[in-house]
Amino acid sequence: MALWCDKYRPSSLAELDYHEDQAKNIRNLIEKGDFPHLFLYGPSGAGKKTRIECILRELFGKSVDRRRTELHTVTTPSNKKIEIRTIATNCHIEVTPSDAGIYDRLVIQDLIKSVASTRVLNAEKASFNVVVINDADRLTKDAQHGLRRTMEKYMNTCRLILCGESTNRTIPAIQSRCLMLRVAAPTIGQMIKILKKVARDEEFALSEDAARAIAVESERNLRRALLIAETMKATGSKDPVKPDWKEYLDQTADLIQSQQSIKRATEVRTRLYELQLRLIPEDVIFKHLVNKLVNKCPDRLRGKIIEYAAHYEHKMRLGSKSIFHMEAFIVRCMAAYAKFLTENIIIDDEDLIE
Repeated sequence: MALWCDKYRPSSLAELDYHEDQAKNIRNLIEKGDFPHLFLYGPSGAGKKTRIECILRELFGKSVDRRRTELHTVTTPSNKKIEIRTIATNCHIEVTPSDAGIYDRLVIQDLIKSVASTRVLNAEKASFNVVVINDADRLTKDAQHGLRRTMEKYMNTCRLILCGESTNRTIPAIQSRCLMLRVAAPTIGQMIKILKKVARDEEFALSEDAARAIAVESERNLRRALLIAETMKATGSKDPVKPDWKEYLDQTADLIQSQQSIKRATEVRTRLYELQLRLIPEDVIFKHLVNKLVNKCPDRLRGKIIEYAAHYEHKMRLGSKSIFHMEAFIVRCMAAYAKFLTENIIIDDEDLIE
């Protein structure tokens, strides 16, 4: 039995519930045969991959539904074998090169070369193959420069559709060769409309206030909102169910603010490891923790915490062990709290970080 977010996913550009003008423009490009490289970017849960699925179906028809999972092997210059999983049809291939780490450039160039040399079969409106690259904003600089050269070389036989959350880490050369499409998160009103429509089809009594609460709790992430609504129906709850990891992080933020000591820092580090073991992404952990600390801290400390967050987020992107930089951020925040308390409130010396 499919989840609601999969069951009610639109299958064509005409069925999209929001950003209809954008969908119309994409359909015009496909109809005219002047289809460029695309870069779809926007927040998680805004509908980027849904739109990519609709574009592929418009280009290649029902043949994109006959998918297979393949294990692609790339050989590095040092004869090391790198395996990466792809989803493919006779017309397109979908890959996440960032899974290969520093070897993402080799993965991109090898796959595109392979796809571009294959003739398109049974395509409805396209004379080219398509390569979908997920997490394009996480590619290394070497991979992006290699991608730029590959885009130019195989333009006649291959088109790229890049998908990412932001363009900040993408080089201008890539952006200039793509049609940039920003897929913004749906508004609260649009989410309420979609949630009530799904709830009506599922015979689930969802009030306007409950739908609004779900939209706010999900942070305008439509996929998350549908999962919350489905959970509410399954559990019989009248209020949005908050994910356990969010509550766990809220408690972690409270621990940081309630006491500043070496013992407490060690306890917080253990909690971060627990979240990582449960496959919560490091950037999600960091963002949520920063938001909680900023919202609960005194006004005089907010600027400092935001400054620390920006510094260590940059280090997380450059380094390979995000947990180290999150720990450093937490200790710096504890030190700032301790200093603030000593200047404003009399507390025990043993609770301070030396």
